[in-house]
Amino acid sequence: MSFRKHDDHGKHNRQHQTNEQHGEGGHPPFGSWHPDGTHHVPFDLAQAALDEMHTAGFKPEFGDGVAEQMAAIEQRYASLAVPSGVEDLRPLGWSSIDNDTSRDLDQIEVADRVPGGIRLRVAIGDVAAAVEQDSPIDKHAEVQTQTIYTAVKNFPMLPLELSTGLTSLNEAADRLAVMMTFVVGAEGEIVEEGVSLAMVRNRAQLAYSRVGPWLEKTAAGVVDDDVMSLRSDSAREHDADASLGGGDGLPANWLAEQLKLQDEAVQLLHAARVKRGALEFHKAEADPVVVDGRVIDIGEATQNRAMNLIEDLMVAANGVMARTLRKGGRSGLQRVVVVPRRWDRIVALAHEHGTELPVNPDSVALNNFLEEQRRTDSIHYPDLAVAVIKLMGPGQYMLMRPDDDPTGHFGLAARDYTHSTAPNRRFPDLVTQRVLHAMTRNEPAPYSDEELGAIAQHCNDADKALRKIERDMQKRVAAVAMADRVGQVFPGVVTGASDKGVYVRVIRPPFEGRVVQNEQGLDVGDKVNVKLIHTNPARAFIDFAKVSGR
Repeated sequence: MSFRKHDDHGKHNRQHQTNEQHGEGGHPPFGSWHPDGTHHVPFDLAQAALDEMHTAGFKPEFGDGVAEQMAAIEQRYASLAVPSGVEDLRPLGWSSIDNDTSRDLDQIEVADRVPGGIRLRVAIGDVAAAVEQDSPIDKHAEVQTQTIYTAVKNFPMLPLELSTGLTSLNEAADRLAVMMTFVVGAEGEIVEEGVSLAMVRNRAQLAYSRVGPWLEKTAAGVVDDDVMSLRSDSAREHDADASLGGGDGLPANWLAEQLKLQDEAVQLLHAARVKRGALEFHKAEADPVVVDGRVIDIGEATQNRAMNLIEDLMVAANGVMARTLRKGGRSGLQRVVVVPRRWDRIVALAHEHGTELPVNPDSVALNNFLEEQRRTDSIHYPDLAVAVIKLMGPGQYMLMRPDDDPTGHFGLAARDYTHSTAPNRRFPDLVTQRVLHAMTRNEPAPYSDEELGAIAQHCNDADKALRKIERDMQKRVAAVAMADRVGQVFPGVVTGASDKGVYVRVIRPPFEGRVVQNEQGLDVGDKVNVKLIHTNPARAFIDFAKVSGR
Protein backbone atom coordinates (compact mmCIF):
# COMPACT_ATOMS: atom_id res chain seq x y z
CA MET A 1 0.00 0.00 0.00
CA SER A 2 1.34 3.44 -0.83
CA PHE A 3 -0.13 6.87 -0.26
CA ARG A 4 2.47 8.79 -2.27
CA LYS A 5 1.34 10.49 -5.41
CA HIS A 6 4.52 9.70 -7.33
CA ASP A 7 7.60 7.73 -6.52
CA ASP A 8 11.04 8.04 -8.11
CA HIS A 9 9.72 6.42 -11.26
CA GLY A 10 7.00 9.02 -11.56
CA LYS A 11 4.26 6.59 -10.74
CA HIS A 12 0.95 7.97 -9.60
CA ASN A 13 -0.45 6.05 -6.69
CA ARG A 14 -1.91 8.66 -4.39
CA GLN A 15 -5.06 7.44 -2.75
CA HIS A 16 -8.36 8.84 -3.97
CA GLN A 17 -9.90 11.55 -1.83
CA THR A 18 -13.33 13.14 -1.69
CA ASN A 19 -13.58 16.94 -1.58
CA GLU A 20 -14.08 16.89 2.16
CA GLN A 21 -11.09 14.60 2.71
CA HIS A 22 -8.67 16.75 0.71
CA GLY A 23 -6.30 18.83 2.81
CA GLU A 24 -7.31 19.68 6.33
CA GLY A 25 -10.98 18.71 6.08
CA GLY A 26 -12.78 15.41 6.24
CA HIS A 27 -15.12 13.40 8.39
CA PRO A 28 -13.18 11.42 10.98
CA PRO A 29 -13.04 7.81 9.71
CA PHE A 30 -13.97 5.38 12.42
CA GLY A 31 -13.09 1.80 13.07
CA SER A 32 -14.49 0.06 16.11
CA TRP A 33 -11.56 -0.33 18.45
CA HIS A 34 -10.56 0.80 21.88
CA PRO A 35 -6.82 1.57 22.27
CA ASP A 36 -6.48 -1.68 24.24
CA GLY A 37 -7.80 -3.61 21.24
CA THR A 38 -11.35 -4.21 22.49
CA HIS A 39 -14.35 -3.37 20.31
CA HIS A 40 -17.15 -0.82 20.15
CA VAL A 41 -15.19 2.40 20.78
CA PRO A 42 -14.62 4.52 17.64
CA PHE A 43 -11.04 4.91 16.38
CA ASP A 44 -10.22 8.17 14.60
CA LEU A 45 -7.77 7.51 11.75
CA ALA A 46 -7.51 11.20 10.80
CA GLN A 47 -6.47 12.17 14.32
CA ALA A 48 -4.00 9.29 14.35
CA ALA A 49 -2.38 10.67 11.20
CA LEU A 50 -2.02 14.11 12.79
CA ASP A 51 -0.62 12.58 15.98
CA GLU A 52 1.94 10.63 13.92
CA MET A 53 3.13 13.88 12.32
CA HIS A 54 3.48 15.64 15.67
CA THR A 55 5.24 12.68 17.29
CA ALA A 56 7.83 12.68 14.49
CA GLY A 57 8.52 16.38 15.08
CA PHE A 58 6.60 17.80 12.11
CA LYS A 59 4.28 20.80 12.39
CA PRO A 60 1.82 20.44 9.51
CA GLU A 61 -0.17 23.49 10.67
CA PHE A 62 0.87 26.64 8.79
CA GLY A 63 2.45 29.25 11.06
CA ASP A 64 2.67 33.01 11.43
CA GLY A 65 2.90 35.11 8.30
CA VAL A 66 1.58 32.47 5.89
CA ALA A 67 -1.93 33.94 5.60
CA GLU A 68 -0.56 37.42 4.98
CA GLN A 69 1.90 36.15 2.37
CA MET A 70 -0.85 34.16 0.67
CA ALA A 71 -3.05 37.25 0.47
CA ALA A 72 -0.21 39.21 -1.14
CA ILE A 73 0.38 36.45 -3.71
CA GLU A 74 -3.32 36.34 -4.58
CA GLN A 75 -3.35 40.09 -5.10
CA ARG A 76 -0.27 39.91 -7.34
CA TYR A 77 -1.75 37.07 -9.42
CA ALA A 78 -5.17 38.73 -9.77
CA SER A 79 -4.02 40.53 -12.94
CA LEU A 80 -1.30 38.25 -14.26
CA ALA A 81 0.26 39.27 -17.57
CA VAL A 82 2.92 37.46 -19.59
CA PRO A 83 6.24 38.56 -18.02
CA SER A 84 9.30 39.51 -20.00
CA GLY A 85 11.33 36.46 -21.07
CA VAL A 86 8.29 34.16 -20.82
CA GLU A 87 6.91 32.57 -24.00
CA ASP A 88 3.13 32.70 -24.44
CA LEU A 89 2.10 29.13 -25.34
CA ARG A 90 -1.50 29.26 -24.15
CA PRO A 91 -2.93 28.55 -27.64
CA LEU A 92 -1.38 25.04 -27.73
CA GLY A 93 -3.33 21.84 -27.02
CA TRP A 94 -2.07 21.19 -23.49
CA SER A 95 -3.60 18.46 -21.33
CA SER A 96 -2.98 16.80 -17.96
CA ILE A 97 -3.49 13.22 -16.80
CA ASP A 98 -3.78 12.48 -13.08
CA ASN A 99 -6.04 10.74 -10.58
CA ASP A 100 -9.79 11.29 -10.89
CA THR A 101 -9.91 13.43 -7.77
CA SER A 102 -6.54 15.20 -8.04
CA ARG A 103 -6.54 18.94 -7.53
CA ASP A 104 -2.82 19.68 -7.24
CA LEU A 105 -1.83 19.41 -10.90
CA ASP A 106 1.92 19.80 -11.34
CA GLN A 107 2.35 19.07 -15.04
CA ILE A 108 0.73 19.31 -18.48
CA GLU A 109 2.01 18.05 -21.82
CA VAL A 110 1.78 18.73 -25.55
CA ALA A 111 3.45 17.10 -28.58
CA ASP A 112 4.04 17.87 -32.26
CA ARG A 113 5.94 16.33 -35.16
CA VAL A 114 9.14 18.10 -36.15
CA PRO A 115 12.06 17.21 -38.44
CA GLY A 116 13.94 14.42 -36.67
CA GLY A 117 11.15 13.11 -34.47
CA ILE A 118 8.38 14.08 -32.05
CA ARG A 119 8.78 17.19 -29.89
CA LEU A 120 7.43 16.95 -26.35
CA ARG A 121 6.83 19.95 -24.14
CA VAL A 122 6.33 19.23 -20.44
CA ALA A 123 5.17 22.28 -18.48
CA ILE A 124 5.49 22.36 -14.68
CA GLY A 125 3.68 24.86 -12.46
CA ASP A 126 6.15 27.66 -11.61
CA VAL A 127 6.00 27.67 -7.82
CA ALA A 128 9.32 29.54 -7.55
CA ALA A 129 7.75 32.53 -9.31
CA ALA A 130 5.08 32.72 -6.62
CA VAL A 131 6.90 31.77 -3.40
CA GLU A 132 9.83 33.91 -2.34
CA GLN A 133 12.86 32.16 -0.87
CA ASP A 134 13.04 32.25 2.96
CA SER A 135 9.44 33.53 3.19
CA PRO A 136 7.01 32.00 5.73
CA ILE A 137 5.50 29.64 3.12
CA ASP A 138 8.96 28.62 1.93
CA LYS A 139 10.18 27.94 5.46
CA HIS A 140 7.20 25.68 6.13
CA ALA A 141 7.83 23.81 2.87
CA GLU A 142 11.53 23.40 3.67
CA VAL A 143 10.84 21.89 7.09
CA GLN A 144 8.08 19.50 5.95
CA THR A 145 9.83 18.78 2.58
CA GLN A 146 6.77 17.21 0.90
CA THR A 147 3.02 16.76 0.91
CA ILE A 148 1.92 13.72 2.86
CA TYR A 149 -1.00 11.72 1.47
CA THR A 150 -2.97 9.22 3.53
CA ALA A 151 -6.29 7.57 2.84
CA VAL A 152 -8.03 9.81 5.36
CA LYS A 153 -6.07 13.05 5.70
CA ASN A 154 -3.54 15.00 3.62
CA PHE A 155 -0.85 17.34 4.93
CA PRO A 156 0.01 19.80 2.15
CA MET A 157 3.50 21.24 1.83
CA LEU A 158 2.05 24.47 0.42
CA PRO A 159 -1.24 26.23 1.24
CA LEU A 160 -4.08 24.77 -0.81
CA GLU A 161 -4.67 28.22 -2.31
CA LEU A 162 -1.36 27.64 -4.11
CA SER A 163 -1.01 23.88 -4.58
CA THR A 164 -4.59 23.40 -5.81
CA GLY A 165 -5.00 26.97 -7.02
CA LEU A 166 -2.56 29.53 -8.36
CA THR A 167 0.39 27.19 -9.00
CA SER A 168 -1.72 24.17 -9.99
CA LEU A 169 -2.13 23.80 -13.76
CA ASN A 170 -5.90 23.69 -13.53
CA GLU A 171 -8.15 23.21 -16.52
CA ALA A 172 -9.08 26.41 -18.39
CA ALA A 173 -6.72 28.57 -16.29
CA ASP A 174 -3.69 30.62 -17.38
CA ARG A 175 -0.56 29.70 -15.43
CA LEU A 176 3.17 30.45 -15.34
CA ALA A 177 5.30 27.37 -15.94
CA VAL A 178 8.81 25.99 -16.22
CA MET A 179 8.94 24.02 -19.47
CA MET A 180 11.21 21.11 -20.43
CA THR A 181 11.31 20.59 -24.20
CA PHE A 182 12.86 17.58 -25.93
CA VAL A 183 12.70 15.82 -29.29
CA VAL A 184 12.39 12.02 -29.35
CA GLY A 185 14.12 10.38 -32.30
CA ALA A 186 13.21 7.20 -34.18
CA GLU A 187 15.19 5.01 -31.75
CA GLY A 188 13.82 6.65 -28.62
CA GLU A 189 16.88 8.85 -28.18
CA ILE A 190 16.57 12.49 -27.11
CA VAL A 191 18.12 14.49 -29.95
CA GLU A 192 17.34 18.04 -28.77
CA GLU A 193 16.51 19.41 -25.34
CA GLY A 194 16.18 22.59 -23.32
CA VAL A 195 14.41 24.34 -20.44
CA SER A 196 12.56 27.66 -20.65
CA LEU A 197 9.73 29.65 -19.09
CA ALA A 198 6.20 29.81 -20.52
CA MET A 199 2.64 30.92 -19.92
CA VAL A 200 0.34 27.94 -20.49
CA ARG A 201 -3.32 26.91 -20.32
CA ASN A 202 -4.48 23.39 -19.52
CA ARG A 203 -7.15 22.60 -22.10
CA ALA A 204 -8.17 19.19 -20.76
CA GLN A 205 -7.88 17.73 -17.24
CA LEU A 206 -7.96 13.97 -17.79
CA ALA A 207 -7.90 10.87 -15.57
CA TYR A 208 -5.65 7.80 -15.66
CA SER A 209 -8.65 5.53 -15.14
CA ARG A 210 -10.20 6.81 -18.37
CA VAL A 211 -7.20 7.56 -20.60
CA GLY A 212 -5.47 4.22 -19.90
CA PRO A 213 -8.23 2.02 -21.39
CA TRP A 214 -8.74 4.57 -24.22
CA LEU A 215 -5.05 4.31 -25.21
CA GLU A 216 -5.24 0.52 -25.17
CA LYS A 217 -8.33 0.55 -27.41
CA THR A 218 -6.75 3.08 -29.77
CA ALA A 219 -3.53 1.05 -30.01
CA ALA A 220 -5.69 -1.94 -30.98
CA GLY A 221 -7.25 0.05 -33.82
CA VAL A 222 -10.55 0.99 -32.18
CA VAL A 223 -11.73 4.53 -33.04
CA ASP A 224 -13.17 6.45 -30.09
CA ASP A 225 -13.52 10.22 -30.45
CA ASP A 226 -15.55 10.74 -27.25
CA VAL A 227 -12.80 12.76 -25.55
CA MET A 228 -15.22 14.42 -23.13
CA SER A 229 -15.51 11.07 -21.36
CA LEU A 230 -11.78 11.21 -20.56
CA ARG A 231 -12.12 14.20 -18.22
CA SER A 232 -11.52 13.50 -14.53
CA ASP A 233 -14.19 13.59 -11.84
CA SER A 234 -12.80 16.82 -10.38
CA ALA A 235 -12.73 18.44 -13.85
CA ARG A 236 -16.42 17.66 -14.30
CA GLU A 237 -17.25 19.99 -11.42
CA HIS A 238 -16.84 22.90 -13.85
CA ASP A 239 -17.42 23.60 -17.55
CA ALA A 240 -14.91 22.20 -20.03
CA ASP A 241 -12.49 24.44 -21.89
CA ALA A 242 -14.01 25.81 -25.10
CA SER A 243 -11.32 24.07 -27.17
CA LEU A 244 -12.71 20.61 -26.36
CA GLY A 245 -15.63 21.40 -28.60
CA GLY A 246 -13.33 22.38 -31.45
CA GLY A 247 -13.15 26.08 -30.63
CA ASP A 248 -10.44 28.55 -29.60
CA GLY A 249 -8.29 27.87 -32.67
CA LEU A 250 -7.81 24.12 -32.16
CA PRO A 251 -9.22 21.45 -34.53
CA ALA A 252 -12.21 19.39 -33.45
CA ASN A 253 -10.20 16.19 -32.87
CA TRP A 254 -7.08 17.79 -31.41
CA LEU A 255 -7.14 15.96 -28.05
CA ALA A 256 -7.44 12.47 -29.52
CA GLU A 257 -4.57 13.22 -31.92
CA GLN A 258 -2.49 14.67 -29.08
CA LEU A 259 -2.88 11.60 -26.89
CA LYS A 260 -2.00 9.25 -29.76
CA LEU A 261 1.10 11.29 -30.63
CA GLN A 262 2.26 11.46 -27.03
CA ASP A 263 1.75 7.71 -26.68
CA GLU A 264 3.74 7.08 -29.88
CA ALA A 265 6.67 9.11 -28.53
CA VAL A 266 6.51 7.44 -25.13
CA GLN A 267 6.61 3.94 -26.62
CA LEU A 268 9.93 4.90 -28.26
CA LEU A 269 11.23 6.54 -25.07
CA HIS A 270 10.30 3.56 -22.94
CA ALA A 271 11.88 0.97 -25.24
CA ALA A 272 15.12 2.95 -25.20
CA ARG A 273 15.08 3.23 -21.39
CA VAL A 274 14.56 -0.49 -20.97
CA LYS A 275 17.37 -1.19 -23.42
CA ARG A 276 19.67 0.92 -21.21
CA GLY A 277 18.62 -1.10 -18.15
CA ALA A 278 15.65 0.74 -16.63
CA LEU A 279 13.73 -1.60 -14.34
CA GLU A 280 10.04 -2.30 -14.92
CA PHE A 281 7.93 -3.28 -11.93
CA HIS A 282 4.40 -4.41 -12.71
CA LYS A 283 2.72 -4.51 -9.33
CA ALA A 284 -0.57 -3.54 -7.75
CA GLU A 285 -0.85 -0.84 -5.09
CA ALA A 286 -3.34 -0.86 -2.25
CA ASP A 287 -6.30 1.46 -2.76
CA PRO A 288 -8.30 1.90 0.46
CA VAL A 289 -12.03 2.15 -0.16
CA VAL A 290 -13.37 5.13 1.82
CA VAL A 291 -17.14 5.64 2.00
CA ASP A 292 -18.59 8.52 4.03
CA GLY A 293 -15.27 8.99 5.77
CA ARG A 294 -14.94 5.31 6.75
CA VAL A 295 -12.37 2.82 5.51
CA ILE A 296 -14.41 -0.25 4.61
CA ASP A 297 -12.06 -2.30 2.42
CA ILE A 298 -8.75 -2.44 0.55
CA GLY A 299 -8.85 -2.68 -3.21
CA GLU A 300 -6.12 -2.75 -5.84
CA ALA A 301 -4.89 0.01 -8.14
CA THR A 302 -2.89 -1.36 -11.05
CA GLN A 303 -0.58 0.47 -13.43
CA ASN A 304 -2.09 1.26 -16.83
CA ARG A 305 -0.92 2.74 -20.13
CA ALA A 306 -1.77 6.33 -19.15
CA MET A 307 0.25 6.05 -15.94
CA ASN A 308 3.16 4.65 -17.94
CA LEU A 309 2.88 7.57 -20.37
CA ILE A 310 3.21 10.17 -17.62
CA GLU A 311 5.94 8.18 -15.88
CA ASP A 312 8.13 8.10 -18.97
CA LEU A 313 7.54 11.78 -19.74
CA MET A 314 8.45 12.80 -16.18
CA VAL A 315 11.60 10.65 -16.16
CA ALA A 316 12.68 12.24 -19.44
CA ALA A 317 11.86 15.77 -18.23
CA ASN A 318 13.83 15.30 -15.01
CA GLY A 319 16.83 14.18 -17.03
CA VAL A 320 16.54 17.24 -19.29
CA MET A 321 16.52 19.54 -16.26
CA ALA A 322 19.54 17.84 -14.66
CA ARG A 323 21.60 18.07 -17.86
CA THR A 324 20.53 21.68 -18.48
CA LEU A 325 21.72 22.78 -15.03
CA ARG A 326 24.98 20.87 -15.48
CA LYS A 327 25.64 22.45 -18.89
CA GLY A 328 24.83 25.85 -17.39
CA GLY A 329 27.48 25.36 -14.72
CA ARG A 330 24.96 25.34 -11.86
CA SER A 331 24.94 23.16 -8.74
CA GLY A 332 21.67 21.49 -7.81
CA LEU A 333 20.18 18.40 -6.19
CA GLN A 334 20.48 15.00 -7.81
CA ARG A 335 18.12 12.15 -7.06
CA VAL A 336 20.04 8.89 -6.84
CA VAL A 337 19.48 5.20 -6.23
CA VAL A 338 22.86 3.58 -5.73
CA VAL A 339 23.55 -0.02 -6.66
CA PRO A 340 21.48 -2.36 -4.45
CA ARG A 341 23.05 -2.94 -1.06
CA ARG A 342 21.81 -6.53 -1.06
CA TRP A 343 22.57 -7.51 -4.63
CA ASP A 344 23.76 -10.88 -3.32
CA ARG A 345 20.22 -11.61 -2.07
CA ILE A 346 18.75 -10.56 -5.46
CA VAL A 347 21.20 -12.96 -7.11
CA ALA A 348 20.05 -15.71 -4.73
CA LEU A 349 16.38 -15.05 -5.54
CA ALA A 350 17.11 -15.25 -9.26
CA HIS A 351 18.99 -18.54 -8.71
CA GLU A 352 15.91 -19.96 -6.97
CA HIS A 353 14.00 -19.18 -10.18
CA GLY A 354 16.60 -20.84 -12.41
CA THR A 355 18.42 -17.68 -13.55
CA GLU A 356 22.04 -16.76 -12.88
CA LEU A 357 22.63 -13.01 -12.50
CA PRO A 358 26.13 -11.45 -12.69
CA VAL A 359 28.11 -11.14 -9.48
CA ASN A 360 28.23 -7.36 -9.93
CA PRO A 361 25.00 -5.32 -10.11
CA ASP A 362 23.61 -5.23 -13.65
CA SER A 363 20.26 -3.53 -14.22
CA VAL A 364 19.84 -4.85 -17.78
CA ALA A 365 20.26 -8.46 -16.62
CA LEU A 366 17.95 -7.87 -13.66
CA ASN A 367 15.21 -6.38 -15.80
CA ASN A 368 15.47 -9.20 -18.34
CA PHE A 369 15.02 -11.66 -15.48
CA LEU A 370 12.02 -9.78 -14.07
CA GLU A 371 10.32 -9.54 -17.46
CA GLU A 372 10.86 -13.25 -18.11
CA GLN A 373 9.30 -14.08 -14.74
CA ARG A 374 6.33 -11.80 -15.46
CA ARG A 375 5.73 -13.58 -18.78
CA THR A 376 6.20 -17.13 -17.54
CA ASP A 377 4.93 -16.99 -13.94
CA SER A 378 2.47 -14.11 -13.60
CA ILE A 379 0.92 -15.61 -10.45
CA HIS A 380 4.14 -15.39 -8.42
CA TYR A 381 5.63 -12.35 -10.17
CA PRO A 382 4.12 -9.85 -7.67
CA ASP A 383 5.95 -11.64 -4.82
CA LEU A 384 9.23 -11.29 -6.67
CA ALA A 385 8.68 -7.64 -7.62
CA VAL A 386 7.95 -6.65 -4.02
CA ALA A 387 11.08 -8.44 -2.77
CA VAL A 388 13.38 -6.83 -5.36
CA ILE A 389 11.97 -3.36 -4.69
CA LYS A 390 12.70 -3.77 -0.98
CA LEU A 391 16.23 -5.00 -1.70
CA MET A 392 16.91 -2.05 -4.02
CA GLY A 393 16.69 0.43 -1.15
CA PRO A 394 15.20 3.96 -1.16
CA GLY A 395 16.19 6.92 -3.32
CA GLN A 396 18.24 9.75 -1.86
CA TYR A 397 19.08 13.38 -2.59
CA MET A 398 22.68 14.48 -3.03
CA LEU A 399 24.49 17.68 -3.94
CA MET A 400 25.12 17.80 -7.69
CA ARG A 401 28.01 20.07 -8.71
CA PRO A 402 28.36 20.72 -12.44
CA ASP A 403 31.79 19.07 -12.59
CA ASP A 404 30.92 16.05 -10.42
CA ASP A 405 30.60 12.59 -11.93
CA PRO A 406 26.86 11.85 -11.40
CA THR A 407 26.03 9.06 -8.98
CA GLY A 408 23.12 8.03 -11.19
CA HIS A 409 19.81 6.28 -10.61
CA PHE A 410 20.19 2.50 -10.82
CA GLY A 411 16.50 1.70 -11.19
CA LEU A 412 15.94 4.23 -13.97
CA ALA A 413 19.29 3.58 -15.70
CA ALA A 414 19.74 7.35 -15.67
CA ARG A 415 23.11 9.07 -15.32
CA ASP A 416 21.85 12.63 -14.77
CA TYR A 417 18.66 12.76 -12.74
CA THR A 418 16.95 15.28 -10.49
CA HIS A 419 13.47 15.99 -9.17
CA SER A 420 11.82 18.90 -10.96
CA THR A 421 8.29 17.87 -11.96
CA ALA A 422 6.33 18.22 -8.69
CA PRO A 423 7.13 21.57 -6.99
CA ASN A 424 3.64 21.84 -5.46
CA ARG A 425 4.38 18.86 -3.22
CA ARG A 426 8.18 18.31 -3.10
CA PHE A 427 10.61 20.90 -1.76
CA PRO A 428 13.65 19.72 -3.81
CA ASP A 429 11.67 20.45 -6.99
CA LEU A 430 11.08 24.01 -5.77
CA VAL A 431 14.80 24.36 -5.04
CA THR A 432 15.54 23.15 -8.59
CA GLN A 433 13.21 25.78 -10.04
CA ARG A 434 15.01 28.52 -8.13
CA VAL A 435 18.38 27.34 -9.45
CA LEU A 436 16.94 27.36 -12.99
CA HIS A 437 15.49 30.87 -12.59
CA ALA A 438 18.84 32.23 -11.41
CA MET A 439 20.60 30.58 -14.35
CA THR A 440 18.17 31.98 -16.95
CA ARG A 441 18.59 35.48 -15.50
CA ASN A 442 22.37 35.06 -15.16
CA GLU A 443 22.09 35.79 -11.43
CA PRO A 444 24.13 34.38 -8.53
CA ALA A 445 23.10 30.95 -7.26
CA PRO A 446 20.20 31.07 -4.77
CA TYR A 447 21.90 28.39 -2.64
CA SER A 448 25.55 27.69 -1.87
CA ASP A 449 26.87 24.14 -2.32
CA GLU A 450 26.95 23.84 1.46
CA GLU A 451 23.29 24.87 1.69
CA LEU A 452 22.30 22.43 -1.07
CA GLY A 453 24.10 19.63 0.76
CA ALA A 454 22.25 20.51 3.97
CA ILE A 455 18.90 20.59 2.14
CA ALA A 456 19.63 17.16 0.63
CA GLN A 457 20.46 15.68 4.03
CA HIS A 458 17.40 17.23 5.68
CA CYS A 459 15.13 15.91 2.90
CA ASN A 460 16.66 12.43 3.26
CA ASP A 461 16.14 12.48 7.03
CA ALA A 462 12.59 13.80 6.68
CA ASP A 463 11.81 11.24 3.98
CA LYS A 464 12.87 8.43 6.30
CA ALA A 465 10.62 9.76 9.07
CA LEU A 466 7.73 10.37 6.70
CA ARG A 467 8.03 6.87 5.22
CA LYS A 468 7.60 5.52 8.75
CA ILE A 469 4.48 7.65 9.19
CA GLU A 470 3.13 6.36 5.91
CA ARG A 471 3.88 2.75 6.85
CA ASP A 472 2.18 3.17 10.22
CA MET A 473 -0.87 4.79 8.60
CA GLN A 474 -0.97 2.04 5.98
CA LYS A 475 -1.08 -0.49 8.81
CA ARG A 476 -3.75 1.47 10.70
CA VAL A 477 -5.92 1.69 7.58
CA ALA A 478 -5.37 -2.01 6.82
CA ALA A 479 -6.06 -2.92 10.47
CA VAL A 480 -9.45 -1.22 10.21
CA ALA A 481 -10.26 -2.73 6.81
CA MET A 482 -9.06 -6.27 7.60
CA ALA A 483 -10.45 -6.67 11.12
CA ASP A 484 -13.26 -8.92 9.91
CA ARG A 485 -10.76 -11.26 8.22
CA VAL A 486 -8.81 -12.34 11.31
CA GLY A 487 -8.21 -16.07 11.09
CA GLN A 488 -7.89 -16.16 7.30
CA VAL A 489 -4.69 -17.42 5.59
CA PHE A 490 -3.00 -15.30 2.91
CA PRO A 491 -0.05 -15.89 0.54
CA GLY A 492 2.70 -13.31 1.01
CA VAL A 493 6.38 -12.48 0.64
CA VAL A 494 8.90 -11.48 3.31
CA THR A 495 9.82 -7.80 2.88
CA GLY A 496 11.90 -7.27 6.01
CA ALA A 497 14.01 -9.50 8.24
CA SER A 498 16.22 -8.11 11.00
CA ASP A 499 16.59 -8.00 14.74
CA LYS A 500 13.60 -5.62 14.68
CA GLY A 501 11.35 -8.37 13.37
CA VAL A 502 10.15 -10.20 10.27
CA TYR A 503 7.60 -8.49 8.03
CA VAL A 504 5.42 -9.98 5.31
CA ARG A 505 3.49 -8.26 2.54
CA VAL A 506 0.29 -9.95 1.43
CA ILE A 507 -0.17 -9.59 -2.31
CA ARG A 508 -3.98 -9.60 -2.60
CA PRO A 509 -5.28 -7.50 -1.05
CA PRO A 510 -1.99 -5.60 -0.62
CA PHE A 511 -1.15 -5.02 3.05
CA GLU A 512 1.78 -5.67 5.36
CA GLY A 513 2.27 -6.90 8.91
CA ARG A 514 4.71 -8.53 11.30
CA VAL A 515 5.18 -12.27 11.70
CA VAL A 516 5.04 -12.93 15.44
CA GLN A 517 4.76 -16.72 15.34
CA ASN A 518 7.06 -19.24 13.56
CA GLU A 519 9.15 -16.46 11.97
CA GLN A 520 12.55 -18.06 12.61
CA GLY A 521 14.82 -18.43 9.58
CA LEU A 522 12.82 -16.23 7.21
CA ASP A 523 14.61 -13.75 4.91
CA VAL A 524 13.59 -11.07 2.41
CA GLY A 525 12.06 -12.67 -0.66
CA ASP A 526 10.88 -15.88 1.00
CA LYS A 527 7.35 -16.85 -0.04
CA VAL A 528 5.08 -17.89 2.82
CA ASN A 529 1.49 -18.50 3.78
CA VAL A 530 0.51 -16.51 6.85
CA LYS A 531 -2.58 -16.41 9.07
CA LEU A 532 -3.89 -13.02 10.17
CA ILE A 533 -4.16 -13.40 13.95
CA HIS A 534 -4.57 -9.85 15.29
CA THR A 535 -5.17 -6.22 14.22
CA ASN A 536 -4.99 -3.07 16.32
CA PRO A 537 -5.19 0.28 14.51
CA ALA A 538 -4.44 2.27 17.67
CA ARG A 539 -0.98 0.70 17.86
CA ALA A 540 -0.58 0.20 14.09
CA PHE A 541 -0.32 -3.55 14.63
CA ILE A 542 -1.09 -6.27 12.11
CA ASP A 543 0.17 -9.64 13.34
CA PHE A 544 0.68 -12.83 11.36
CA ALA A 545 1.57 -16.41 12.15
CA LYS A 546 3.57 -18.31 9.55
CA VAL A 547 1.55 -21.33 8.43
CA SER A 548 3.85 -22.76 5.75
CA GLY A 549 6.31 -21.93 3.00
CA ARG A 550 5.22 -21.66 -0.63
